[in-house]
Amino acid sequence: MHLAKFPRLFMAHLPTRLEKLSRLSQALNGPTIWLKRDDCTGMSTGGNKTRKLEFLMAEAVEQKAGCVITQGATQSNHARQTAAFSAKLGMACHILLEDRTGSNKDAYKNNGNVLLDHLHGATTKTFAGGTDMIQAMEDLAETLRAKGQNVYVIPGGGSNPTGALGYVNCAYELVGQANDMGLEIDHIVTATGSAGTQAGLIVGLKAIHAQIPLLGIGVRAPKDKQEENVFKLAQATAQKLGCPDVVSRADVVANCDYVGKGYGIPGEDTLEAIRLFATLEGILLDPVYSGKGAAGLIDLCRKGHFKQSDNVVFLHTGGSAGLFGYVDDFNK
Repeated sequence: MHLAKFPRLFMAHLPTRLEKLSRLSQALNGPTIWLKRDDCTGMSTGGNKTRKLEFLMAEAVEQKAGCVITQGATQSNHARQTAAFSAKLGMACHILLEDRTGSNKDAYKNNGNVLLDHLHGATTKTFAGGTDMIQAMEDLAETLRAKGQNVYVIPGGGSNPTGALGYVNCAYELVGQANDMGLEIDHIVTATGSAGTQAGLIVGLKAIHAQIPLLGIGVRAPKDKQEENVFKLAQATAQKLGCPDVVSRADVVANCDYVGKGYGIPGEDTLEAIRLFATLEGILLDPVYSGKGAAGLIDLCRKGHFKQSDNVVFLHTGGSAGLFGYVDDFNK
């Protein structure tokens, strides 16, 4: 596979570091935990969407788009990073936000990622939970096109075969770092939501025959639905890369026991995970993705899911800006 044949904007701060979390590993008395620092990818506090947007926004530039439309939940990391890319490229950015939590707290609706959306010059419009957001984006795109604008529409999370290329590249990068360090990785764990990160990673890992199991910790959908979403996108991504059938259904594994009360609603396990990473390692997680992923990782360590001799890489998807939308959850 040759990623250079796809248009790409080299705007991310790569490679991201692979760091040992010695104090957290010791506190859990479990495997050695390593952190892939994709919270440090650049573009408005960084996060996993930077890798995806390098490929997505390159397509927008190639198509001579003048504006970008995307959607996400109120405290969407993807929306914030899309707004940052748009600002850098001089494109208008229209963000459609779905109220998935029902929260009326001012900090949630106006601080954190929402504040940054507006600072980057994006417009936002909020829709009720359950709205067909794909149709809402298409309706807006039709309106703008009727006015003569050239519009590029990005799916939620940047999760399509183009966006997933960013995490195919991450798989190459991560395994290359481990090889250079003499580090044998036994497991990779990451949060999984809109499916693009996990799909891209598994395609990349399988394509280079890394033989490293990947576990996604679900933040929204039930296990069967999440795995099906990831597998479908992985198949489409592999097809785009010219290596169809490189991923089997059995390669896609998600644990969705840590969703709690729903998407964007952190439980006590998520809040504990955020505090542990912050107090033991000086690392900031977010309450929606990386926090829930870390809650799953911590619980699995405590339950003996991993061998004590294992090296487990947790891929940090970023999102710390979202913490400021959840102030009340930490002040209970």
